[in-house]
Amino acid sequence: MSAESPDKRRKMESALNQLKKHTVVVADTGDFNAIDEYKPQDATTNPSLILAAAKMPAYQHLVDQAIKYGIAKGGTEDEQVANTMDKLFVSFGLEILKKVPGRVSTEVDARLSFHRDEMVSKALKLIALYEEAGIGKERVLIKLSSTWEGIQAGKELEEKHGVHCNMTLLFSFAQAVACAEAKVTLISPFVGRILDWHKENTGRKSYEPHEDPGVVSVTKIYNYYKKYGYATVVMGASFRNTGEVKALAGCDLLTISPGLLAELSKDHSSIPQMLSVEKAKSCDLEKVHLNEKSFRWEHNEDRMAVEKLSDGIRKFAADAIKLETMIKEKMLNAKNGQ
Repeated sequence: MSAESPDKRRKMESALNQLKKHTVVVADTGDFNAIDEYKPQDATTNPSLILAAAKMPAYQHLVDQAIKYGIAKGGTEDEQVANTMDKLFVSFGLEILKKVPGRVSTEVDARLSFHRDEMVSKALKLIALYEEAGIGKERVLIKLSSTWEGIQAGKELEEKHGVHCNMTLLFSFAQAVACAEAKVTLISPFVGRILDWHKENTGRKSYEPHEDPGVVSVTKIYNYYKKYGYATVVMGASFRNTGEVKALAGCDLLTISPGLLAELSKDHSSIPQMLSVEKAKSCDLEKVHLNEKSFRWEHNEDRMAVEKLSDGIRKFAADAIKLETMIKEKMLNAKNGQ
């Protein structure tokens, strides 16, 4: 029998497996039971994903354990709720780490997005909870909002404490430049939310993947980082369709929801590498340096980024409050012996 041609083999191979040859695939979910079959390297969570997972019956034991921990720590009700929240986020992270060989991203409360020192303190508390459970900080990425204060918190955590950071809610080129100069481990530029903004604020409702504004933004950031040799890696996030994912094949990492991972696993179209260090080296981007003043100005010039960063912080904060409310009700029931 003659051997199958490479083209025929590629047709049989899923888009997901092809993507993994160019890019580290990360699962974007708090529902750790949903990630087994896709075999991602890492996983990311955020307050909205944890809220969704915490409502599922399958994870009630984690919520109950976190509440017991929070009550046992004592203090005021607010302190007990805060300790419960921290424990819950880490508990989900610990379960995820049983399923992935790499790292989990755990997010600092978005309500701290404009308080550098409080973000550092919260991050170190989360790392301490992981270490108490036997997980070293090398397997955890602390997610911080990409405000100026968040980026400086990331710089301090990396330099002084050896804590690896994942800068999230990143929409502008200015944010990306500031993160690279802060020497953080990883950034999560958002693709789908940029597309959402353009659909809502321009007359245009559809884009081909290569001209999708979110894809264009991440491609520019990736090319800039690789051209100038920054160590910070790029993890595209917030995808609305598989076309966006495929258009960024070759990016360092891509974090993808279980729904889109499922679509990619059933898709057998060819996935060429779109981004590469070699291509990036030949791009014509000029090197930029930003201090706080120039960062705030350049970011402020990008209306989309200003609106989406503010909106993202508000949404994550709102979901954190919903989770706190749920915990308070369950905590009251636990204290009353119900």
